[in-house]
Amino acid sequence: MSKKKKIEVQGNEITVIGNNEQDYISLTDIAKHKTDDSSAVIGNWMRNRNTIEYLGIWKTLYNPNFKPLEFEGFRNQSGLNAFTLSPKKWVETTNATRIIVKAGRYGGTYAHKDIAFKFASWISVEFELYIVKEFQRLKEVEQKQLGWSAKRELAKKSTTAFIPMP
Repeated sequence: MSKKKKIEVQGNEITVIGNNEQDYISLTDIAKHKTDDSSAVIGNWMRNRNTIEYLGIWKTLYNPNFKPLEFEGFRNQSGLNAFTLSPKKWVETTNATRIIVKAGRYGGTYAHKDIAFKFASWISVEFELYIVKEFQRLKEVEQKQLGWSAKRELAKKSTTAFIPMP
């Protein structure tokens, strides 16, 4: 995993990490916009039928190893009063990718940006729009830095003199 980056959204610090050339945004940090009990908020979102359908279709599109039968089981149970679902259980049962669950002091739940934006919209449409805006700003800054770095490397190579051998 690459270095953690932070974006500031309506007074909340949201962590963004890179993993396998993909950006993952902290659902735990997003949930803190609503309450201090972030795991309960994420769990409530995960048990929602619309969330399960979204995740199932998204995973079918982007994960060839996704287990659709297990997904169907979750979809059938969603909406029942006793149904609960954690990100860890979802990942382990369906072989889902692009959701990272880390335990411990610096742990949390991270999700691919598409999933994180969907979660943020469930929290608050306004909050989602600010997250998208700040994330885009972060990507623009990164692109400018990459452009500067690439230009610098090209300049270094072009200053090397070519001396033909007799």
